Amino acid sequence: MPTVQDLMRVLEAAAPLAYQESYDNAGLQCGNPQQEIRGVLIALDCTPAVVDEAIRRGCNVVVAHHPLIFKPLKRLTGANEVEQTLLKAIKHDVALYAAHTNLDNVAHGVNRKLADKLGLVNARILAPKPGLLAKLITYVPPAHTEVVLAALYAAGAGQVGQYSGCSFRSEGTFTFTPGAGTNPFAGAPGQPHTGSEDRVEVLLPLHAQRAALAALRAAHPYEEVAYELVKLENSHPEVGAGMVGELPEPLSPQEFRQRLRAALGVPVVKHTDFARPIKTVALCGGAGAFLIGKARAAGADAYVTGDLKYHEYFGAEGQLMLCDVGHFESEQFTGEIFRDLLADNFGTTFAVLIAETLTNPVRYDC
Repeated sequence: MPTVQDLMRVLEAAAPLAYQESYDNAGLQCGNPQQEIRGVLIALDCTPAVVDEAIRRGCNVVVAHHPLIFKPLKRLTGANEVEQTLLKAIKHDVALYAAHTNLDNVAHGVNRKLADKLGLVNARILAPKPGLLAKLITYVPPAHTEVVLAALYAAGAGQVGQYSGCSFRSEGTFTFTPGAGTNPFAGAPGQPHTGSEDRVEVLLPLHAQRAALAALRAAHPYEEVAYELVKLENSHPEVGAGMVGELPEPLSPQEFRQRLRAALGVPVVKHTDFARPIKTVALCGGAGAFLIGKARAAGADAYVTGDLKYHEYFGAEGQLMLCDVGHFESEQFTGEIFRDLLADNFGTTFAVLIAETLTNPVRYDC
């Protein structure tokens, strides 16, 4: 049977922990990584009622979007809901896992799901993150280049947007003198040697550096592998905050708000005044006020998010329509991402259930 560790590998391949924000606490919150999985319950938040539901429905893992442990705990006495949830989960051997801003920040994550629900086309990251990429350069005998590249690709290198297996190579000449006691691939100890090499370059996510270098050393024929690792300032086009795309056809502001209410099932949309047609739409699941300026700069006619405060609405500056649909409401489809990932990787090995417990603390009188 698959274990919690197997589940973690799948989720963290799709949403690497390296992509979470510095304040976040994604990952395994409690539980034994070697525990076999009987069933997984998926929820936006983990509460005592959610753990009760997991126990009742035969699930020993809860996968949530929001981390239960967000601030450090000094004691575990059941004095508040977080501690009560943890104690209940530990007592009943229920593992708790969270994928939060790391799932927000990937191109196929929370914001893409929201963009799809709104019917946006040409969706792309609104604020791509810089400093997450490196260029790996190595030097390989031509007969071994394809083997080395295959190993690097398998370790996560060579991906550029939707293109995989990307590399650049150029031919050159190497020289070296093997030292005493060496076992060189070519030449003899103490004798200068000259030959042909391919200079191979691949793009590499920094979080995959250790795996890529291990793969390089394992596949390379040389006793001493020469390589260069250069950190890039390029923004990562597939990682970052928010998303922006276009509606298939322009809508009036009123028609767009009607689309929001229908797509998200919300009774209320808080918004600013706006008179022009809506074509380009930016969005951010959860609390996204920090991206209002980015949405304006991207030429968005509307920006959809949650948790906007009164003074933050002035950030629209008449250039776009701000739409606050609510925090829970903007992330309510996140469970579908988890469900599809687990189904694709584990099939029907164990039950994957969407929680019936409503964790949204907000109610509306309409």
